[in-house]
Amino acid sequence: MSPRRCWRERCWRERETASQDLSIEQPMSSPRQPITPSSCHPVTVSPCHPPILPGQTVGILGGGQLGRMFAIAARRLGYRVHSFDPARDAPAGQVADVEVIAAYDDLDAARRFADAVDVVTFEFENIPAETLAAIAEIKPVHPSAEVLHVCRHRLREKEFLKSQGFPVAAYRAVHSGADLRQAVQELGTPAILKTADFGYDGKGQTRIDRPDAVEDAWRQLGRPAGVVEAFVPFTQEMSVICARAADGAERCFGPVDNVHVRHILDVTTVPAQLPAATAQAALDLARAITESLHVVGLLAVEMFVVGDQILVNELAPRPHNSGHYSIDACVTNQFEQQLRAVCGLPLGDVRLLRPAAMANLLGDLWQSGEPNWPAALAFPDVKLHLYGKAEPRPGRKMGHLTALAETAEQARAVVLAARAALPAPPLKAR
Repeated sequence: MSPRRCWRERCWRERETASQDLSIEQPMSSPRQPITPSSCHPVTVSPCHPPILPGQTVGILGGGQLGRMFAIAARRLGYRVHSFDPARDAPAGQVADVEVIAAYDDLDAARRFADAVDVVTFEFENIPAETLAAIAEIKPVHPSAEVLHVCRHRLREKEFLKSQGFPVAAYRAVHSGADLRQAVQELGTPAILKTADFGYDGKGQTRIDRPDAVEDAWRQLGRPAGVVEAFVPFTQEMSVICARAADGAERCFGPVDNVHVRHILDVTTVPAQLPAATAQAALDLARAITESLHVVGLLAVEMFVVGDQILVNELAPRPHNSGHYSIDACVTNQFEQQLRAVCGLPLGDVRLLRPAAMANLLGDLWQSGEPNWPAALAFPDVKLHLYGKAEPRPGRKMGHLTALAETAEQARAVVLAARAALPAPPLKAR
């Protein structure tokens, strides 16, 4: 029995005996196969290609920190790397063999980029569909444009998950202030309004605590379409990152605990403090979604724990901030695993070598001057990763720290202490 079918059958049995909850979206009366939600682009199986071997060239769309860490992993395995980004001296471009500087909608530049590489992947979702299509005519792109089509748009993503019987919070599509008023009336407050597209790191999200706040929330959205979700009284946030190869082989990193501040990931702790049955259910759910989408590459599945239930929050078809700990704490890190999957190599072992915790370093730390790096590195079990970004801004991810310890709780305490040592003392007035 496939993981997807196993998840569905268990999910439906449990829901038949559970009470109705308005905060949880009820699945359609029968799960659909094949995977072609009516409002979604059909998801197709990526064709198999001969392996892309070390010495060949990998292209990465996007020049941010995820592309940078992917490029470092690829270079370590002997690959050449070309990056594509509109900004000069972007984090990925600093370590790539070739940095292509062009707008994402420059199709001629995209075709030249594709001609010079052997396979293409991406580090963020907001790549124009026309650009991916132009590249895919020349070289394989993983994950596929169809996967990206689903995951880049919150409404399509939720409709896909619901159509397949996966558990999500109750939601409504909204295209006007009137739609939003009706949705809030149905779902109640508090509720979370999100842009349907171009949202990440808390951007494009507004919490609605009172019905009379609807008009202001719609004006703040600033987009023609949105998704409003019932507030989820979760007890825990977690994520699972799965890798899947073109032949269907899968390897998933274990669940991690995530804590967000201002809608931005702050600290990840691994292994997650979960009952064994909940941890296994999270792995089963992530595997089933990855299989349903026929991902070739990585899929990060963000989840809420609500009592004894798990709800899917969002998907990301790429490496994820909550997987950065794997660079220092796992046999194979998420970036090498992405490389292996898109190049057709055997997937690596994802075992956790030691409990770990990761803390993000935001631009806020630079407010009083350059952070005190020696103070953080005085902790012998702490690793520092900086992303090569020239301009620190509040809320901008500039780097991260990872701590290793005997337990997850100890690792979290150490990484927080190391980060607390970073702020430079304020300048004294003369």
